Amino acid sequence: MSDKFELKPISSGAIPQAIKKAEHYRLLNQSWAAESICRDVLAIEPDNQQVLVMLVLSLSDQLASGHKRVMRDAHEALSRISDPYRRAYYTGILSERHGQDLLHRAAMGSSTMAYDAFREAMDWYEKAEAIRPHENDESILRWNTCVRILARESHLRPAVAGEYEPVIGD
Repeated sequence: MSDKFELKPISSGAIPQAIKKAEHYRLLNQSWAAESICRDVLAIEPDNQQVLVMLVLSLSDQLASGHKRVMRDAHEALSRISDPYRRAYYTGILSERHGQDLLHRAAMGSSTMAYDAFREAMDWYEKAEAIRPHENDESILRWNTCVRILARESHLRPAVAGEYEPVIGD
């Protein structure tokens, strides 16, 4: 016999406190708990932009576990962010964190994939920079971080055509 549990909705009056709790759990590196709270808030306020951003950040904190689900869910949340600047900036954050995750993996091909993720992040930061609010240089700061990572991690390189040839058995 299996138990089936249903989610309980929170009240709309509890949303501000729930948001504070989600921020607190992110600071405690319990991003799975922050993600759950974000989903509870979004069930009541599906267009809450602050919570959509926090959901993207909470998911990106979890990239090392459940990579495919995390990326899919984060991209879905990003698509719901209405401000083009914030959407571009946080897409860059997601790509940069993906690069960091790949950088720390020792899997075959992860260096090339990490390079690609950092370059993708840089592309998004450039898009964000082009439409940024006055005196908001956070996209430039993130761009510079990616440049420094690529300079420091000299083994990260773009893929070279014809570099890998799989062995095909007879």
